[in-house]
Amino acid sequence: MGQIQVEKNVGGIEGLCVITPTVHGDARGYFMETYNQNDMQEAGLTMTFVQDNQSSSTKGVLRGLHFQKQYPQGKLVRAIRGTVFDVAVDLRSGSPTYGKWFGIELSEENHKQFYIPQGFAHGFLVLSDNAEFCYKCTDFYHPGDEGGIAWNDPKIGIAWPQVTGHYSGSASASGYALADGTPLNINERDQKWEMLQN
Repeated sequence: MGQIQVEKNVGGIEGLCVITPTVHGDARGYFMETYNQNDMQEAGLTMTFVQDNQSSSTKGVLRGLHFQKQYPQGKLVRAIRGTVFDVAVDLRSGSPTYGKWFGIELSEENHKQFYIPQGFAHGFLVLSDNAEFCYKCTDFYHPGDEGGIAWNDPKIGIAWPQVTGHYSGSASASGYALADGTPLNINERDQKWEMLQN
């Protein structure tokens, strides 16, 4: 018990949590519990996870911003290799922080996890040469249920680290790159999402 530290309502947004596990290390390496239901419940996090996902991406890949329309998911995310900048945007109707975003760097070195409740859009940008990203979900994947908003919506104003370029009126990746010249790599669908509607 007591193997995690939980920072709640990060960025002033109710429900967002940064979870830092206790890492036990020595000259041989390290050990940590990546999930313990008892510790989570003791911290007031009582969600039930039903599906685990893992993805691999190269530097400059930006995935998002995605949300589920009819079957919303809470997500507990972490990077097990490399470094990503992970972002959540509050889309909850009536929320005092509707449209507000929070981002955090997740890496294999800091071991941090980010809990994003239902009602948020989610996305991440890969900052390392490669990254493997894992997340636990509170609902199953439902084909055709995914929605999205533009990753570069100026009304939201996400400060993606290392990204250079200028907003041209759409979610197109054209003209955007990381500071080292790596072009942003965004799939065709994610370049067609519209801006957030108030």
